[in-house]
Amino acid sequence: MLEGLKILVAEDNELNQKIAGFILLKQSAKVDAALNGREAVEFLKKNDYDIILMDVHMPEMDGFKATDYIRKTMKNNVPIIGVTASYWQEEYDECIKVGMNTCITKPLFPDKLCQLILNVIEESKLTS
Repeated sequence: MLEGLKILVAEDNELNQKIAGFILLKQSAKVDAALNGREAVEFLKKNDYDIILMDVHMPEMDGFKATDYIRKTMKNNVPIIGVTASYWQEEYDECIKVGMNTCITKPLFPDKLCQLILNVIEESKLTS
């Protein structure tokens, strides 16, 4: 389903990072993992990705600040899906405000995550 896609997972919780990685690798995606937003930005400076899964609450630089930096400073339009444990409307609104394409709540369900990734990538191609 995700064969050949290069995906960056920015997630500070190692268990959640492994779960996301397992789901994506099982679908034949290529996966890099960052432990915080600052690390995610550094990965993006050195690599191209088809999409980023960005945890919104991380140490050093959270997903909101990292996305804002990616959009405004780097001028990079890579699709970004915010990942959060609490799906409140205010949090979703903040994800959109800083430039994320959408967001998904934990726990991550394989079919839902993979379909969302495909949808976001497709929408991003249509709007660019």
